[in-house]
Amino acid sequence: MTWPIMVILILLSISLIFNALGTIGLHRFPDVYTRLHAATKCTTFGTIFMTFTVMAYSVREYVITEEAKFLNMAVHTLLALVALLVTNPTGAHAIARAAHKMGIKPEKAVRDDLKDSEVN
Repeated sequence: MTWPIMVILILLSISLIFNALGTIGLHRFPDVYTRLHAATKCTTFGTIFMTFTVMAYSVREYVITEEAKFLNMAVHTLLALVALLVTNPTGAHAIARAAHKMGIKPEKAVRDDLKDSEVN
């Protein structure tokens, strides 16, 4: 097995571990805020490593075949990663803020910074 394949398999394994942890956290945590935290943090890292896997694979294929479609795949994957890094935390913040506005309180929180906030 060549070293590029080993790198691809390692990145893929890390991605699967993070995504599995996010799924477990989504099912096991007690309230919407901790579930949201597990889902967004872990799956964001899992998706980051998955995009690195796709980029490593496409660069490897480009080196072997010298076809431009593999470089295009790497660039498109990088653009998708940038979009994910912008939208995933923003969406999680919006969901958490909406849950707090609806009156859903954290179950095991030590402190609630939005509790006394006048601008909800």
